Amino acid sequence: MKILQVTNVDFALRQFVLPLMQGLRDAGHDVQGACADGPHLAAVRSEGFVVHSVPMARSLSPVAQFRAFVALVRLIRREKPDLVHGHMPISGILARVAAKICGTRVIAYTCHGFLFNQPGSWRRRGLSLVLEAIAGRLTNLYMTVSSEEAADAKRLYLNGHPIAVGNGRDPLRYHPDPVVRARVRAKLGVSETKQVVIAVSRLVRHKGYPELLRAMEAVPDAELWIVGERLPSDHGDDLEPVFARARSKLGPRLRMLGYQENVAEYLMAADIFALPSHFEGLPMSVIEAMLTGLPVVATDISGPREQIVHGTTGFLVEPGLSGPLARALNKLTSDQAAAAKMGKAGRARAIEKYSEKTVISHIVGLIDGSLK
Repeated sequence: MKILQVTNVDFALRQFVLPLMQGLRDAGHDVQGACADGPHLAAVRSEGFVVHSVPMARSLSPVAQFRAFVALVRLIRREKPDLVHGHMPISGILARVAAKICGTRVIAYTCHGFLFNQPGSWRRRGLSLVLEAIAGRLTNLYMTVSSEEAADAKRLYLNGHPIAVGNGRDPLRYHPDPVVRARVRAKLGVSETKQVVIAVSRLVRHKGYPELLRAMEAVPDAELWIVGERLPSDHGDDLEPVFARARSKLGPRLRMLGYQENVAEYLMAADIFALPSHFEGLPMSVIEAMLTGLPVVATDISGPREQIVHGTTGFLVEPGLSGPLARALNKLTSDQAAAAKMGKAGRARAIEKYSEKTVISHIVGLIDGSLK
């Protein structure tokens, strides 16, 4: 069967959707992708996949969204897929409506976080809820990455049968490795005994960077590594003034490492993972950190609170505040034996619940079933 995977940007297709595309291809399907053009598509195409460039926009501009919608309709009419699978809020809505207009036999959706659960004006959140409700009624196979999102979808009558499928990463790629740890630290000039807090995400405000950087001022025994970049499609406040202040306060204890292909190696070289986001779906970065054996400090929000067992695999703190974040980080830096125990427990939990092979196999089975 021909399956079209639709998401918003190239980064999402490569980081979140590519493993599913590979799993579906292994199951015998003809799988193609569609998203906005970008440098990350080269890696997807190098895996042998056809990827269509569609002018997706991560904004609510009616003109931009209409342009993307028309392009999707034309693409679906030309390719005639048996199943269209939409991802992310806006691109997921456009993909499902376009597929319905084109008469696609099966329409699938994976929710990676609802816009109406994110901070914003009541108009924006209300519009998102209405559009999700409309698109939900067009959806044959409705999946979410977190259990809370599945509960929201059912409670708000977005779809009658939402299924929480989770997220997954490969434990063979993300794991503790003392040799890699020593090599990365030597390259960066960091001693073996220095405590390292690492954050891996896009450089946007809702990932909690202002709070994390302030918290680190009160965590004197550790340095902070930030791995990530701001994507061209990211919107919101420019955080450069926030990072400039942090550089003046933290000095050499702050390392801005930019985008890295080998994120796993930097996780192997760190001691603690931090993700103080304001909202999430079910963050892949937390799964990667847990598999690597790091204790995780994250905010008590939908997604992370499903992944982290407070006090056992890490700590959950109140979002938007630097004080509780600093206290949690200091607990881990001051008791390295307890931190290591939490990291070990986190890896065991991640292997049990978030193994990529298991998650992808489940989703492929659901898609196969919907096509029968």
